[in-house]
Amino acid sequence: MKKLVNLLLTGVFLVASLSVAFVSHGQEGKMMVLNPLGAPPPIPRVPMAPRLDTLTGKTVYIVDTQFPGTKPFLEEMQKLLSEKFPKVNWVLKDKRGAYFDDDPKLWAEIKEKGQAAIMAIGH
Repeated sequence: MKKLVNLLLTGVFLVASLSVAFVSHGQEGKMMVLNPLGAPPPIPRVPMAPRLDTLTGKTVYIVDTQFPGTKPFLEEMQKLLSEKFPKVNWVLKDKRGAYFDDDPKLWAEIKEKGQAAIMAIGH
């Protein structure tokens, strides 16, 4: 396997050397290079939610995306935030699936019952 990789790399080097030698000695002109990725579609901008005037009396969801090892950290964070801000309702919820998976039920619950959310994406 190692010999095959070395042979392949040597071949690539020789082809690149020959093409550079041909371009430098043969013709002077433009070389066209194509981008294999193409042109990505434009990304729409979504503005951030407006900041709340106060958290007093509000419900803030702490959403765990279930990155390994985040549960104990978020439980401790909820405890500390509850002690520091006792007039805020802190709700710790697990998101269904991985970080990139959608969880429409959770988003609907947060929209209905909450005023803010903290997404715990990882550490």
